[in-house]
Amino acid sequence: MPSSPPNATPPGQPSSDRWPTAITRVEPDKILVRGYLLDELMGRLSFADAIYLLITGELASPTVSRVMDALLVASLDHGATPPSTLAARHVAGTGAPLRAAAAAGILALGSPLGGGGSIEGCMRFLDDGLALVGDWVSYDDAARRLLDQRSDSGRIPPGFGHRRHRRDPRAVRLMQLAFELELEGGHTQLARAVEQELGERQAAAGEPRMSLNADGAIAAVAGDLGLDAETATMLFTISRVPGLVTHAIEERRRQDAMRPIDPSKHVYDGPGERRLPDSPL
Repeated sequence: MPSSPPNATPPGQPSSDRWPTAITRVEPDKILVRGYLLDELMGRLSFADAIYLLITGELASPTVSRVMDALLVASLDHGATPPSTLAARHVAGTGAPLRAAAAAGILALGSPLGGGGSIEGCMRFLDDGLALVGDWVSYDDAARRLLDQRSDSGRIPPGFGHRRHRRDPRAVRLMQLAFELELEGGHTQLARAVEQELGERQAAAGEPRMSLNADGAIAAVAGDLGLDAETATMLFTISRVPGLVTHAIEERRRQDAMRPIDPSKHVYDGPGERRLPDSPL
């Protein structure tokens, strides 16, 4: 039986002015995260696994671990043009600390047109559809009903379409992993059905087909992992921080301070396309 924390209020007695937390317990020479010794987790759990443990309170299975890693890698960076990246670069150019540049970038995330801004909307959209699915309503039926509700306004569902990608490679890979690892649930199955139905309607209207984007795939996969909409968005935010910091560092090292930044004028001069050593391609 687990021991009670020092000075814990006995069961059944008023808590007086104490308040509970079930996340981390710190004692002299000992740190427990969700009950596990932090120093034992170090070197044994990946960062993604540790985040999953922190959020859910449980260790990730090997398959969930792979998907969590993929979710975090998917959002590392998306080039020099996103508003969050520009915010980080502008602040870095003032000579402010890197943490301030990263914070500026984080504050620019999550808006409807900014990075990660469609994750919550897409998950709620999918939740609405899942509420329709039952004995007489398939995923395809639910997808048609969801899109019919938006047909009059012409609104594209959140999590679909992208300004740069016809087929967002991040979304393709996340959905592929969910399928390969047999982690597909209602959210990913409905997302596929909506993508198929939306594409057929656009093709019939002579319009370019819109596919699931990274925000939509994150919403679908995170939903099937049992994570809520806000937590899924925070996973995106956590994963984007390294990219923001890297852009801030590059801005300091390679550019003049306080320069006007025109994102349309940037030119990539990094390595050409490379493959991982164990890549099958």
